[in-house]
Amino acid sequence: MNTFADSVSTALQLVWAGDAALWSVVTRSLAVSATACLIACSAGLLLGAWLASARFPGREWVLTVLNTLLAIPSVVVGLVIYLLLSRSGPLGHLGWLFSFQAMVLAQSVLVLPLVTALTRQVVEDADRSHGEQLRSMGAGTAVRSLLLAWDERYALLTVVITAFGRAVSEVGAVMIVGGNIDGFTRVMTTAIALETSKGDLPLALGLGIVLLAVVLWLNAVVSALRRWRERADGTGPVVVLA
Repeated sequence: MNTFADSVSTALQLVWAGDAALWSVVTRSLAVSATACLIACSAGLLLGAWLASARFPGREWVLTVLNTLLAIPSVVVGLVIYLLLSRSGPLGHLGWLFSFQAMVLAQSVLVLPLVTALTRQVVEDADRSHGEQLRSMGAGTAVRSLLLAWDERYALLTVVITAFGRAVSEVGAVMIVGGNIDGFTRVMTTAIALETSKGDLPLALGLGIVLLAVVLWLNAVVSALRRWRERADGTGPVVVLA
């Protein structure tokens, strides 16, 4: 009990005192996840909105594959990216393995299906309510998708925040492609795993406290947006993957 209490006390002191090693890892982790989220959301929001309104042969098969990708383990994503970026891989000439870029790529690939699937569901729900009116006005698939996405922008903002939370809490993929190199590719989740194995519990706990604080803040923002939207139009978005 004393060891636990001492570790927690020391961890809080590290966080409060602005320990350079701890906050360096935190800053790098947030930078990686924010960049990956920006890339994934830029593509996923557009693709998801288009899938919500588009009708084409094989659409159900595409949606099935997309929803299946939501359950893919992060270590599998890391392994695939590792093979692509390895010296003998098709992208080996980029020299990205064990770098910031490799971690961003891995997290982007991991988060993209989540953003696409949730966006598709949000916009498709809106299409059921307002799509017929837009069709009667002559709006094509692309225009209708963009208009519906804009109308659901606050719901989609929660998708973006959810994606960032998924990225920042991921460990398997970035461990594989980043190598967990001190001062270069070590992020919060990989540092927690390493420091725990080394027995440096205060630093691991300090990083865990910061990570939990980030996730807690994200969830608080999502809840606030949901309540605000419910007050604004009387109903909140219900996201259910088909």
